[in-house]
Amino acid sequence: MGCFSFLSGRIVNKSRKPGSDIDEEVSGIHNVKLFTYKELRIATDDFSPANKIGEGGFGSVYKGQLKDRKFAAIKVLSAESRQGVKEFLTEIDVISKIKHENLVELFGCCVEGNQRILVYNYLENNSLEQNLIGGSSNLQFSWRTRREICNGIACGLAFLHEEVRPHIIHRDIKASNILLDKDLMPKISDFGLAKLIPPNMTHVSTRVAGTIFYLYDLPFVGITSRRYHRRTQCTRLPLYAGGYLAPEYAIRGQLTRKADIYSFGVLLMEIVSGRCNTNTRLPIDEQYLLERTWKLYERRELVGLVDTSLDGDFDAEEACRFLKIGLLCTQDSPKLRPSMSTVVKMLKGEKVVDDKITKPGLISDFMDLGVRGPHGTKPGAETTTSSYNASAGSGSDNQYNSTFSLATSAAATTTTTFISNLSSETSAANTKNFSIRTI
Repeated sequence: MGCFSFLSGRIVNKSRKPGSDIDEEVSGIHNVKLFTYKELRIATDDFSPANKIGEGGFGSVYKGQLKDRKFAAIKVLSAESRQGVKEFLTEIDVISKIKHENLVELFGCCVEGNQRILVYNYLENNSLEQNLIGGSSNLQFSWRTRREICNGIACGLAFLHEEVRPHIIHRDIKASNILLDKDLMPKISDFGLAKLIPPNMTHVSTRVAGTIFYLYDLPFVGITSRRYHRRTQCTRLPLYAGGYLAPEYAIRGQLTRKADIYSFGVLLMEIVSGRCNTNTRLPIDEQYLLERTWKLYERRELVGLVDTSLDGDFDAEEACRFLKIGLLCTQDSPKLRPSMSTVVKMLKGEKVVDDKITKPGLISDFMDLGVRGPHGTKPGAETTTSSYNASAGSGSDNQYNSTFSLATSAAATTTTTFISNLSSETSAANTKNFSIRTI
């Protein structure tokens, strides 16, 4: 079910001079209305903070009322996300042709001066983050609703990955980018600046988009400023397990569809548990959702992670299956993660979920070096494997040893060694200091 009223044919705004460069560029784009900056400024009351409904890696989103009295979600792209007119409109052309019931469709855009603005239909129930993941909404999410949301997101992402040509990598799958319509149907948003991957390319190297958790050495006591400045470049490492980012993307900038799948795995755990992936107000052993999920999996107690607000009214077998799929999606090695079409089949029960799951990259693997390794010792680099319900298949991919081991990654080795060396100079508590940055 579409959520936009598209205008057929090319629309050139009357306020522009005929034959302008922008009109020439937009001549081949259909179903997208070209707005002036003035129109959108009026619609949002001069982009008033009171109308600001969201902010992410690509820019800020405002609620606006257009001339026809319809509401719209107006996304002003950040300076770092802005492209030239030709590049921007080329991408708009591709996106405007993408139609799927689980994807937010583009309504219009503005290309004026250095302004790059996207206009979407306004969805009544805002985002999954605002309503379910730590939100204060009064909406009730039954297990059936959560199941449909998970399936819908998976179908939309599979469509981008496997059916659109060229393939599209979203780059920033997270709860705030999943919008909900009046029927709580999920719509993936913010793929306006997604990476288009030609069929002959396996990956692209790109600037990381999204939210990254960094471990800093600045809060460490007993470190002179001279030493701090000398160490800064080699110790500012993304703690990818603390958020949605896949390790190979967060640290090396290597982007493939498997990076989206990692993010989806984290999101899947959030939907089942009803909590965000990182909550520092919880006890230390429960703060990181991925780590918590792995520990409960090893103890065969995954059902204990299901949102207590459901009051036991859920399919326990299905909920545990979803959590195991989340662990499969967040495997340290991209090669061990399933494709999104496979994920869709597993979610729907059409494919058996492999119970032989290797340990994902956990934030405690970093923390152990400073918090639990006071004598400079390092944890082993071996890959941990856990399994239960032996009747399930054990695909050959699970024998693959992760190419991204903390002990073998050059960047990780540099940083973890420094943390170990600092252990005699600082307390364990100080090694828990983090900074969160959205880019």
